[in-house]
Amino acid sequence: MPSLRELLDADWARLAVLMGSSDTRRRISHNFSPRFAPVALLRTAHALAANGWPRLADCFRFLNMVVFGIQAANQQEIGPGLVLPHTHGTVLGAARIGRNVTLFQQVTLGAREADFGFDLSRRPVIGDDVTISAGAKVLGGITLGNGCVVGANAVVLESVPAGMLAVGVPARVIAPAARSPDP
Repeated sequence: MPSLRELLDADWARLAVLMGSSDTRRRISHNFSPRFAPVALLRTAHALAANGWPRLADCFRFLNMVVFGIQAANQQEIGPGLVLPHTHGTVLGAARIGRNVTLFQQVTLGAREADFGFDLSRRPVIGDDVTISAGAKVLGGITLGNGCVVGANAVVLESVPAGMLAVGVPARVIAPAARSPDP
């Protein structure tokens, strides 16, 4: 697993590319960007929990929830290149989130029923290069394949194959995902 610094550098680099900037994170103000700070808090909470500091990790998790409206489990694995363009109302309770994933506001990733024990088999696995649009819900022990896109407000209850687009309530796969590569 990459170090905290490597993950944050990858997250910043992907965000900078998506924003059309080649600027590095040299200025302290970049660390407080509303598109980067919540990811930094997620990463810090996860690193603290993984290194035996669960109470301190919970402080960072709580701060993220209060300031940015993100509720996230410290147990989930999150690959490098995470981008959260907007955050409020977002719940991250997946078993795993892959590399270069973009999650918009009010996305919910989690179990179909209350699962306070965080049973990974009841939670979604998000592949690499996935985009989940605003308001989408991805629930249960399903998989979103690499490169798929979930449309706004979709409710995904079944696995989505790699490279496909899922829309609707309940979501259905309608076509290959039309994606433009990261600039």
